[in-house]
Amino acid sequence: MGDATTPVPYTGVPLIATACVLAGATLTFRGALCVGVFALGATVLVDWHLGLLSSPMGWAEVLNVLLAALIGLDLNRMLARHDRHLAAARSVAETMQRAVLPTPPPHIMSLGVAARYEAADAEARIGGDAYAIQDTPYGVRILIGDVRGKGLGAVSATSTLIGAFRESAHYLPDIGELALRLEHALERDSAQHPHDDQVEEFTTALIAEIDHRSRTLQVINRGHPDPYLIRGGRITALTATTPDLPLGMGDLTAQRAEADHFPLFPGDVLLFVTDGVTEARNHHGTFYDPVTDLHLLTTEPTTPTAVLDELANGIHRWTGGPRDDDMATLAITVT
Repeated sequence: MGDATTPVPYTGVPLIATACVLAGATLTFRGALCVGVFALGATVLVDWHLGLLSSPMGWAEVLNVLLAALIGLDLNRMLARHDRHLAAARSVAETMQRAVLPTPPPHIMSLGVAARYEAADAEARIGGDAYAIQDTPYGVRILIGDVRGKGLGAVSATSTLIGAFRESAHYLPDIGELALRLEHALERDSAQHPHDDQVEEFTTALIAEIDHRSRTLQVINRGHPDPYLIRGGRITALTATTPDLPLGMGDLTAQRAEADHFPLFPGDVLLFVTDGVTEARNHHGTFYDPVTDLHLLTTEPTTPTAVLDELANGIHRWTGGPRDDDMATLAITVT
C-alpha cells in the first residue's frame, strides 16, 4: 500500500477510484462488485492504519471510493443494457437478411450452388446486394444485383427485386423480357417509396440462364461486374458484347442489349460477384482482380463452397482490413 509508506498529503485513492470505474466498464457485474468491495475495504483498512478515519480527509477518501464503485456498477448495467439492445438489433437484421436472401439449395438440377453475403458494416449485417437462383421451365435462372445504397434503406428495393425475379422468371421465356420486368418493378417501388435522391436511384444487375442440359449460358448485363468462368485452371471474365445501362436508367435509351451466349462443359465453374469484390482495394489503391488471383486456379474438381472460400480469403489478403462496400458472391459448378 503506497499510502502507508508516503507522507499523509499524498494518497493513491484517485487510482483506486479509477480502478473501480474501469472494472465496471470491462468486467462482469459480479467482477465489478468484487473490485468495488475490495477497493472500499482496502481504503478503510489503510485509513484506519494511518489514523485517518477520525478526520474529514479519511472519510472523504472512503466516500470517494464508494462513489466510484457505485459509478462503475451503474456503468456496467448501462453497457449490459446497450449490449442487449445491440444483440436484438443484430437478430432482427439477420432475420431480415435471411428472409430477403435465403440460402440457395446446394444442388439445382445438375448444378452445384453456393452463395455468400458479407455486409461492409459488420454491425448492420444487411445491405443492398442481392442474388437468387431457381429452376424454371426455361432453364436455371440466376440473378445477382447491387441496389444503390446500403443498410436498411436498400431493403425495400432489394426485396422488390428478388420478389419480381422469383415470380417473373417462371413465366417469361426470354431473359431480356425478364430484365425489363425487373426494371418496371423497381420503378413502381421507387414511386411508392420516394427518397430525396430518387433521381439517382438505380440497380446494377446481371440476369443469366443455364439450359437444363447445362451446355449453354445466356447472360444479360445491366451495368454489373462481369461473371467469371473457371475452366482448366484458367479464369476468364465473360464480358458483355454490348453492355447495357443499370436497371432504373433504361429510359435513357430505347435500345436494349441482346443476351450473350457462352458454351459450358462439365467441370466448369461460374462465379458471379458484386462490386464489393471488384472494387476491393489494397493499401496502394489497386483494385482486386479475380483473374490474376492464382489462389483461385485449380486443376482438381472443386465445390462451389471451396471457390467462394478461396475468393473471400483472396480478398481479405488483398485488402488487409475492412472493406467499404457489401460483397455478394455466387458460385455454380457444372457437372
